[in-house]
Formats: sequence, structure tokens, C-alpha cells
Amino acid sequence: MAPNEILVWAMFGTFIVLLFTGFPIAWVLGGVGVFFAGIGYFADVYLEAGTGINYGALGMIANRLFKLMDNWIMVAIPMFMFMGLMLDESGIAERMMMSMQKLFGRVRGGLAITVVLIGTILAASTGIIGASVTLLGLLSIPAMLHQGYNKPLAAGVVAASGTLGILIPPSVMLVVLADQLSLSVGDLFMGAVLPGLLLSGLYITYILLLGVVRPDQLPLSADRPPMSWRMIWEVVVSTLPTVALIIAVLGSIFAGLATPTEASGIGALGAILLAWHNRRLSLGVVRKCAQGTMKMMGFVFGIFLGASLFALVLRLLGGDTVIGNAIQAIPLGPYGILGIAMGIIFILGFFLDWIEITLILLPILAPIVTGFKLPIEGYGVVERADLVWFCLLVAVCLQTSFLTPPVGFAIFFVQGIAPPEIKLSDIYKGVTAFVILQLVGLAAVLLWPKLVTWLPSLAYR
Repeated sequence: MAPNEILVWAMFGTFIVLLFTGFPIAWVLGGVGVFFAGIGYFADVYLEAGTGINYGALGMIANRLFKLMDNWIMVAIPMFMFMGLMLDESGIAERMMMSMQKLFGRVRGGLAITVVLIGTILAASTGIIGASVTLLGLLSIPAMLHQGYNKPLAAGVVAASGTLGILIPPSVMLVVLADQLSLSVGDLFMGAVLPGLLLSGLYITYILLLGVVRPDQLPLSADRPPMSWRMIWEVVVSTLPTVALIIAVLGSIFAGLATPTEASGIGALGAILLAWHNRRLSLGVVRKCAQGTMKMMGFVFGIFLGASLFALVLRLLGGDTVIGNAIQAIPLGPYGILGIAMGIIFILGFFLDWIEITLILLPILAPIVTGFKLPIEGYGVVERADLVWFCLLVAVCLQTSFLTPPVGFAIFFVQGIAPPEIKLSDIYKGVTAFVILQLVGLAAVLLWPKLVTWLPSLAYR
């Protein structure tokens, strides 16, 4: 192998080894990048190895890190985070939980269905996994246990419903995916609507079927008031403010009235107004949400810097070519290679956060997908339809990383707020079925690209 190829595989090997040492992932990524940039530079200067790391390359690394902080589209990330945190403080979710629980009280598994529906609504209005999982868990897990629900099922429903926020727009992950491949954020937002609703529908179908097959795991509530128009009206009133905010944010993007960054500002203002309307707004609440946003952004951008440094050094060493050629050499055809790529991302999701996977692998895999020239419905209508479809494939696959041990964040959020009787093993058992359902959703998006391209294609007519 050529010197640069040796360094590429050595970079990956070093990163994997250091990953299990317990060092913060941002430091591992950045440190490995700096270390191999130094090795490549000295190998070129003193050994004339031809790795491609020279003075110009080192300057490019520094400029890339400064440029990352000067990206206008990234302003949408803290604004959407602030919107989600403020909505959690507004008390809207509690009102929706109470009204929907009454409405579905006569359905076996009605409380679990309520959790999924509220998780879907929160996903379309917040997009923050930690906040959604924590809020859903605090509101529903004690109620489900009191009603006699199976403990793994109660934990699994909360974890899976909370992770819908990473896929259903406005999603922070979709903003990053669009930025990495220079795609329209609006196209990704529209493309994610049907896959997100598909996953939500799969969860509800599973709960209904489980109520038939294993009714002992989802007992009916002892307090089941008869259905009335008053119940339906309470649900409409409790969900209307959130739906209005969703329409204001996503509708302004889909209609072309606002950029995603501008729409994120609309969402943040709308969340403040909803908190004020529910008499939950105070200086302390604003301070708490602002501090929470700053903490999350520090975490996110720390990983951004480390992963960007790692990815750039890898690219300067020719890593995208080396890895791309290795993947394309697999004799399985385009869809077989795509399946293997999704498998790699799925496995990496057990150990890495979505940010590292996105920043490192996405630029390597995207040229391979465009080279296939697959007959994706939407060509000529949706700009770069194949990449929009591929990004949503990656997004659905990455969503599973929030539910898979050992670093599934949703698992740890549930563990942090669950009652003592729910053990970590219960959470693992509970999320297994929902991981399988997510893989079914991933297969559906892979086999029927129109699930992604149909809605964006309507916007271009």
C-alpha cells in the first residue's frame, strides 16, 4: 500500500482503539486528526512520502475550523434547541397528555398510543431528544406502571417516541446533513415528513397488535369515562397551539417565505409566546432555557470541531478515495452496496454519536451514491433527488443509534428519570422491538424512494 493508504487505515484503527479508553469523543477525534496531520507532514518533508500533508494543507485545516463557526445555516441549531426547551417549560405537553389519555382510555394500550402521538407532536415542534424523552418519561412512566403496564414496554415506548425528534422536522440532524452536502434544508425537511410519520404509525400498529396478542402487558385503565364530544374538543384545544407553531415554522419554510434560519427564530419567539400564554414565562425560565441551549451547543460544536478536523485530515490523505474504492469493489450492485453502507452506519451507531458519523462518513458515501445514477423518482423535479433520498436513509438509520446500547442516549435519559423498579435491563428489552420497527422503516424508505421524494416534488410543481 502507498504511505497515504497506510495512514488512512492507521487513523481509523487508532480512533477505534482510543474510543474505548473513555476520553471525550471530541478530544479523540481532534487529537487523532492533529497527530496524523503531523505524521503526514513530517513524512512528506523528511521522507518525501507524498502523503499530501504540507504547509498549505495545515493552513487549510486552520481555515476550515474558523469557517465552521462562520456558517449562517448553523444559527438554526441553537434557535431550534431553545424553542424545544422553552416548549418543554410551557406546560403544553402536560395538557396534551391529560386530554389524549381520556380520549384513548377505552383502547387497550391507549396510554402508550398517547405517548407516541405526543412524541410525534413534540418531534415536530422541538427536535430535541433529551427534552422529549425526559418530559414523556416523567409524564407517562409512573402512570403506565400504576395502570399495570409491562415495565420494558413502558420504557421502550418512551425512548422510541422521544427519538422521533431527530427525524421529524424541524430536526437539528437534518440541518447538519443539508449543510454537509450543500442540499436544501427545506427539501430534507419535506422529505422527512412521511418517513417520520411512517415510524410513528409502525409504533402505534405494534402497540395495537400487542394489545391483542399480549393483553396482560397493556391493561385497560380502571377509570374509563365514556367517549364524548367534550373529550374531542379538549384534545383539539390542547394541541392547537403546538400545531399552529409547527405550521408557522415548517409552513414558512415549505412555502418559501423564510429560510430555515429565519424560521427557527419564528419558532423560538412562538415558544416564548406559548409559555407566556400558559403563564409559565419568567426570567428564571428564560435563563434556564438559554443556559441549557448554551450547554448543548458547547457539546455539539466541540464534536463538530473534532470531527471536522478528523474528516479533513482523512480527506487530505486521500481517505475518501481509499474507502470509496474499497466499498465500490464489493460485487453486490448498487442496492447491495447501499445495504452494506447502512449496516456500517447502524453498527457505528452502537458506539458513536450521529454527529461524528455524519461528518466523517457522509462526504465519503455521497459520491458513491451519485455515481450509481439510480432511477430515483423525483429527478427533474427535486434538485439532487438521489442525495435527498440518501440523506433520509442515513437519518432513519442514525435514529436507531439513540436506542442501541452502549451509547444510546435515549436509554440513558430514560434511566435517569425512570422509577427505581425499572432496571437498565428492562430498558434494553423494551427498546429492542422498536429498533426492529425502525429497521423495517429503513427498508421501506430504501425500497420506495417516493416516500422521500413525493412531498418535495409537490413543492416544485
